[in-house]
Amino acid sequence: MGAEFGRRSGGQSRFSQWLHRRPKQDPGDEAARREELLLAAAGAGLPLAPAAHPEGYLCSCARMGCPTPARHPVSFAWQTQSTTDKGQVERWARHQPEANFITATGMVHDVLDVPLQAGREALQALDAAGVEVGPVAETGDGRMLFFAMTRGTPEDEDEWWPCELDAHPDTDDDSPGLRWHCRGSYVLVPPARLPGEGPGVSWLRGPEHPLPDPLTLLPHLTDASARHTGEHDPTTAWPLGR
Repeated sequence: MGAEFGRRSGGQSRFSQWLHRRPKQDPGDEAARREELLLAAAGAGLPLAPAAHPEGYLCSCARMGCPTPARHPVSFAWQTQSTTDKGQVERWARHQPEANFITATGMVHDVLDVPLQAGREALQALDAAGVEVGPVAETGDGRMLFFAMTRGTPEDEDEWWPCELDAHPDTDDDSPGLRWHCRGSYVLVPPARLPGEGPGVSWLRGPEHPLPDPLTLLPHLTDASARHTGEHDPTTAWPLGR
């Protein structure tokens, strides 16, 4: 999945290098770049659905006290709506030019979500250890997202093992360290804007990287997260029945 986009080379992909080299663009170019990035994500197999967007420091959903402003899907049917169909993603992108997009986890991929500094530390350690790292995104609210193969699907229901790290955006505040987004959860997919004037969500390593096994990333991510949040090592609490 996503192998057609090539493999990591020298710590930073040509995709990521292009993102950092690009000149400032006018609004038309920015819309084209947004569409290109969304189609690349869909082409890599990440199922997408439209999400809310920021309106200043508020959320476009107009919900009073929205707990996850500009970070949630616009439809309650987002799990069935999520798709990798490029034609549909293109229509959404053009008809909803302000919208962020989420990618539904637990279908094709999971996301290991850690504090930004812990993620940077873990990424350096993973590279030093020669571990293949898949797509990685940074968020403007201080998180790093590691995309990996999903640990389970509805087809292998009996093989699922419960994990205290399971996360959903509505419960993020309860999990300051490592969060594991799997079935029933989602994350924003780059490019996405957050409320205010700060940075949004952007690729550090793009979706051209093949998805790794999450268990190859987990030791480095748990160790770094524990150091940065003062939490115990959560791996000791898992019934790893797989």
